Amino acid sequence: MQAQTYTQPITPEILHAGTSNATSRANFNRVLRRFSPTSLAQMQGVALLRRIDTKYVLSKAQLHQALTRLTADYDVLEIADQRLHHYQTLYFDTPDFALYRQHHDGQRDRYKVRSRVYVDSGLAFLEVKRKTNKNVTVKSRLQTTEGGTRINAHETAHGAGFLRAHFPQATEALAPQLWNDFYRITLVSKHSVERLTLDVGLSFQAGGTQTALPGVAVAEVKQEAFSLRSEFVGQMRALGVRSTHFSKYCIGISGLYTHVKRNHFKPQWRQIEKIAGFQQ
Repeated sequence: MQAQTYTQPITPEILHAGTSNATSRANFNRVLRRFSPTSLAQMQGVALLRRIDTKYVLSKAQLHQALTRLTADYDVLEIADQRLHHYQTLYFDTPDFALYRQHHDGQRDRYKVRSRVYVDSGLAFLEVKRKTNKNVTVKSRLQTTEGGTRINAHETAHGAGFLRAHFPQATEALAPQLWNDFYRITLVSKHSVERLTLDVGLSFQAGGTQTALPGVAVAEVKQEAFSLRSEFVGQMRALGVRSTHFSKYCIGISGLYTHVKRNHFKPQWRQIEKIAGFQQ
């Protein structure tokens, strides 16, 4: 089946209508003001483009509770006085969703290709993310002028060369398949080489339809090598939240494209539905 494609991002009016998301962001902003700030320049030592990831799916209330207990252990990324940052991501795949199927079928060496816009700063990157058979995440990225919707031969020679260097498959068939919109908190450990990304307000759009994950937060602990000596991991244990496999791209595709295989992601959807309090 030919996949639907599109070129327009989700608008904030669609994604964040109503007062609940604004109230939630205000609550997070209040607790984030209790953290010491760090800058992008100061974070260069924990870029961790090659790393081990540990992921958690939890409620926004659980995340808020954990944050109140971690203010002495982490710094928070601050850009232009903002500590909760708006991201938009456009994922690319083949018409038969080859990259999605790699993940669904448990392929040990797999890739994602995406264009990401940091809305608050206006920065944009073309990114290739690889998960190796050693469970190591390797991210490569190229700064672009905007979050473009084309990455094939019509792109610049510079972009095409970047893809040839980091993505081992043919790029001609890749096309936009999914928009993802969310807000991110980035924390940096005061005690070890560790970075946390905490995503809330997750929404997806494909082919003119959209869905959201109300009340759901996704946390990712990024380390040079897996270690339980992490204050955030300790808080997850205290709250009874277990680590899990989770891909925003795969959840978005499995939620919005009815013809793709999704059996592998049913446990994640059950967890999302339990947290969000809605049936898909």
